[in-house]
Amino acid sequence: MKKRGAARRIGVVTEKEYLTPHLIRVKLKVDDIHDFQHTTPGDNNKILVPPPGVKEIIFPEMDPETGKMLPIPEHLASSRRTYTHSGIDIDRSELFIDFVAHGEEGPASAWAIHCRPGDVLGIMMKTGSKELFPEVENMLFVGDATGLPAIAAMIKQLPEHVKATCVLEVYGKDDELELAGKASTTIHWLHNPHPEKGSELAQKVRSLPLPKESRFVFIAAEFDTVKDLRGYFRKEQGWDRTELSAYSYWRAGVAEDRSEKDRRAEKASM
Repeated sequence: MKKRGAARRIGVVTEKEYLTPHLIRVKLKVDDIHDFQHTTPGDNNKILVPPPGVKEIIFPEMDPETGKMLPIPEHLASSRRTYTHSGIDIDRSELFIDFVAHGEEGPASAWAIHCRPGDVLGIMMKTGSKELFPEVENMLFVGDATGLPAIAAMIKQLPEHVKATCVLEVYGKDDELELAGKASTTIHWLHNPHPEKGSELAQKVRSLPLPKESRFVFIAAEFDTVKDLRGYFRKEQGWDRTELSAYSYWRAGVAEDRSEKDRRAEKASM
């Protein structure tokens, strides 16, 4: 496994397309992209989303004398968000990132909806590979629209002998994404046009039969759903910590930068 470091790059938009009505794939030209050739698709990384109309990215820097972060002018300060890249084309020096288009209220969603060729995005990514799931025979994926890019990337990596079950919640029928891979995969689609008002993901998962051995579950959804399901698998079903990976990309009614502390604390508690 390639040793993991980190690198910062500017991505310049070359193209974008709507994979579904609420999922936008943005292609970014990245100089020195070879630093990311071993980065695992589906792994969590950070992006910096510039304010509207700004075509400059200022990466956070620490003052070596005070140990404090150097101030960035408010009108140039980017919003920091957690994303995963969906693919990379080394020959074309392009990186692909999929964004959930949920309106103008979120900076990343608004940026993706309005971005045009030549616009920029800050990229802070690991330069090495990571094992996102162990070698097991039974995989369970649970996610809402925000978790779909990571789950789609992981399904592509599953070997043929694995049996995968997915419980995925998207806005509507037109948002069901074709998930390609070698493994035998069963998908349960849930439709929820207003995910900020609640989710049925946990309820659906509780209704499914679970594998008894050689198993792993990956969960990526809203904070309350992740908290509920983490408790379900760990406390009610007795799954070991090594059999589960769960991450909340967002919390209803709270911006990511303000909810990050709560999300980390919830994860550490289990």
